[in-house]
Amino acid sequence: MREMISPEEARELVLSKVQAGRVVTVDLLDALGRVAAQDVVSDMDVSPFAHSAMDGFALRSQDIAQASEGNPVKLRVIADLPAGSCHEGAICEGECVRIMTGAAVPEDADAVVKYEIVGVEEGDGKAGSLVSFTAPAKLRANIREAGEEAKAGETVLRQGEIVSSAGAGFLASCGSLSINVYARPKVAIIATGSELVDPSQLPQAGKIRNSNSYAMAACAKRAGCEPAIFPIVEDTLEALKRAIAEASEGYDFIVTTGGAANGDFDFIKQAIDDLGELCMSTVNMRPGKAQAFGMVNGVPVFGLPGNPAAAYVGFELLIRPALRKMQGYTCLDPQVVRAALSKDVGKRDPRRIYLRSTLRRAEDGSLVVEPASKQSSGLFGVIQRSNCLAIMPEGLEAKKAGDLVDCVLLDIPEEAVF
Repeated sequence: MREMISPEEARELVLSKVQAGRVVTVDLLDALGRVAAQDVVSDMDVSPFAHSAMDGFALRSQDIAQASEGNPVKLRVIADLPAGSCHEGAICEGECVRIMTGAAVPEDADAVVKYEIVGVEEGDGKAGSLVSFTAPAKLRANIREAGEEAKAGETVLRQGEIVSSAGAGFLASCGSLSINVYARPKVAIIATGSELVDPSQLPQAGKIRNSNSYAMAACAKRAGCEPAIFPIVEDTLEALKRAIAEASEGYDFIVTTGGAANGDFDFIKQAIDDLGELCMSTVNMRPGKAQAFGMVNGVPVFGLPGNPAAAYVGFELLIRPALRKMQGYTCLDPQVVRAALSKDVGKRDPRRIYLRSTLRRAEDGSLVVEPASKQSSGLFGVIQRSNCLAIMPEGLEAKKAGDLVDCVLLDIPEEAVF
């Protein structure tokens, strides 16, 4: 195991240890936004019959082939056909049927003329009326054919596709009300630190509220997972090992915060190594240099730093892609855009730095990024007010206002196209 690896190497290492997980059957609405685990086929033709695309008159196109403004053709309306009904009789020469949107097109009809361009000569346009046409109709005009969207037995959702809102409607029309999707990973969230108290408590001297567990649980939930916040673990190796061992028995991924560095009370690396295999201990990035990762009982365990910003950045860049892979997603990388810095940015640390920043459009439409004035890794509020991470590459080269830098977009779907 190398002591220090790049963020890209860390990401690939974590991804190499996970794969798409269990397959579960869920109701159609619960499948929204999730990845299909197997192909879905239609149980019938969609639509099962040719139907009218609009309100109008169903007729034989040959009967009005010679119609014109100067020579209108008149037809007798022999029936009214609302949606959900069928006309069983014949349509003879000189006849038509008033038809509503969605109604089955009579067998003898081969075109529908929309209501608004048909003249009413006698009656009210309903059955018994005489109506006139001043232009020919194209064959099969305004008719949606049987099986136009799908044929019986045709694959309508392929393994690996994400179920969208429109897709839910399509699948419903194909008779698929339950879908096999990849399970949402169950993620154990474990905060370590004898200084921590529950957020419901008012901290006494030397204590702070446990905010990390809620932030990491929120990150896991936004990634599509089912997080569970474990009780706070005191700063002892045995207590941490017990918590990890317990979580490894019922969870798909374990995330800890705190104790990832090399202090007297930092035990996550030792705990992973004692219980399983330690694969990573430090990453060449700021915030978040101290990040431990390994496997315990076949379950990935990721030890994030205790500083809030460091934990958040580590989760979004390294853990989120793995959790998405476990759910069958193939777009794993965050969206990145180039933007001009709004101000000079110095650099004293050779690591790659992720600056909490705000991206905006200038008057000319170009992208401008403004790093927050406070970049302490102990602050959550700055991230709340940021929408991207501006990247300062490895090395000590400073950047000037106007220089272009890569910006990792926050809270933007990986599948988005710009």
